[in-house]
Amino acid sequence: MSGRISLVAVVLASVFVPGLAADLPPRKLSALIVDGMNNHDWERSTRILASILRESGRFTVDVATSPPAGAPAERWQEWKPPFARYDVVIMNFNGGHTDNGQHWPRALEQDLEDYVRGGGGLVSYHAANNSFPRWPAYNQMIGLGWRDKSFGPSLVVSEDGKVVTIPPGTGRNPGHGPEHDFAITVRDREHPITRGLPRNWLHPHEQLTHGQHGPARDLSVLTYAFSKDTKENEVMDWVIPYGKGRVYTTMLGHLWKDGPDTALRCAGFQTLFARGAEWAATGRVTQPVPADFPSASHARLRPPAETAAP
Repeated sequence: MSGRISLVAVVLASVFVPGLAADLPPRKLSALIVDGMNNHDWERSTRILASILRESGRFTVDVATSPPAGAPAERWQEWKPPFARYDVVIMNFNGGHTDNGQHWPRALEQDLEDYVRGGGGLVSYHAANNSFPRWPAYNQMIGLGWRDKSFGPSLVVSEDGKVVTIPPGTGRNPGHGPEHDFAITVRDREHPITRGLPRNWLHPHEQLTHGQHGPARDLSVLTYAFSKDTKENEVMDWVIPYGKGRVYTTMLGHLWKDGPDTALRCAGFQTLFARGAEWAATGRVTQPVPADFPSASHARLRPPAETAAP
């Protein structure tokens, strides 16, 4: 009798399970946004970023908020975001770009290093690359940060699309002009994050950052933009492997306290951010290019994102 039951079970499994599996949506990826301090409006940007990820249909989102600056060391020792539980970690934390900025306890730094090196995904959003100038592994993971020109090399893109390395001690210190609309150029149209995007598209009301410095090793530039301040093509989005993990960095998504959220409402930014997070988590991108993606001559703004607590 048991043999007959086993045979029926095998037949049912072979006939019905594949059909059921084909109808199931892909598993949602788990994302953890890390915030708590920033010279930008991190509370509002976290809510918007969480909404972008959820609205993509690919993510569940949790938030880990750090103790405030100046909190006792005991509180920092107690704050231990569980990175390993998540497919991707989104850094929306800027503890400052100077040596006396807020660094994490060494044990927590090691936790993030181990997580990414072991295969976890990391996204550095906008000013998160300002943080941790004295943390060597973080500098390797993000590739370029808001660092003095003596810190390391910088990168620009030539007119023919080649990445040019500017040696340490030369070039420009980090900076940006006021917000304005500018064109983004997709340099790598074969990478999963940017595959299918138009070569040029218009991004609105953004600060165009220049003069980022760092180790700049194993870095692949995805997009760039011409800066009217430096007269150079400045890198905007890039990726780096770190151990078995993947890191996506974007300089886009500026949001001042009490300022407009125009840059984050851009359909181009939202598409890149959600696809970048998926790639960091899995090495693949399943999200299609949306119909409202910007063109070379027209920006596309989406309605204000949900601002409820994430």
